[in-house]
Amino acid sequence: MTSALTVDSLSFSYGQKPALDGVTFGIEPGDFTVLLGQNGAGKTTLFSLITRLYNPHSGSVCIFGHDVRTDSADALRQLGVVFQQRTLDTDLTVQQNLLYFTALHGIRRSQAQQRIAEELTRIGLEDQRDEKIRKLSGGQMRRVEIVRALLHQPKLLVLDEPTVGLDINSRQTILEHVRNLCEQAGLALLWATHLIDEVTPTDRVVILHKGEVIASGQAQELVEQSETQDIREAFQKLTAPPQQRAAA
Repeated sequence: MTSALTVDSLSFSYGQKPALDGVTFGIEPGDFTVLLGQNGAGKTTLFSLITRLYNPHSGSVCIFGHDVRTDSADALRQLGVVFQQRTLDTDLTVQQNLLYFTALHGIRRSQAQQRIAEELTRIGLEDQRDEKIRKLSGGQMRRVEIVRALLHQPKLLVLDEPTVGLDINSRQTILEHVRNLCEQAGLALLWATHLIDEVTPTDRVVILHKGEVIASGQAQELVEQSETQDIREAFQKLTAPPQQRAAA
């Protein structure tokens, strides 16, 4: 089986300032993987490389076997993205925003309307189809962005800090929805966050710290390996300065 995402020895710098150093990990089809890191760890830079906003200085990113740099059209066709910054046109309705996206992907209008109806219903926003974006709550806007990312039926979905600034109910609704996409539709998903309470014991976790992957594996395994009580303690221990880790 071809991996959904393969990140191999990926490095990137902003001038003389390194942002990522030899980052390596992979995601299989149907996996829900949490990219966990503090603000400034390099999560957004990594997403910029996965989506080819930037080119890596070394290393590679492959999506279902297609190199993002050398085979970008086939790679990005498999990819759906929700960026940290909101990108909806607030003066347009939900339907207008989504139709514009499908037109960019060359999806026929009849097929686009069917896909929009399916995804809005699945995420519980069918009644907001004709609402202007500016009238929606923050959580509803995020759900519209998730719908948009799914309209061309990608096999890999990446979300960069999608729940920051949302209330607990909105966060839970979005998390439940994307977890169901993995379980029911076999979608591979990379969920970047610094919010440790979004991690469950059975989630696969990649911990990114100061541009390096310092641990990866099932959350409960990381807890046991670090001899801590939960993933919060494990994360704090793994990301502590070396002298603190030695003292512990």
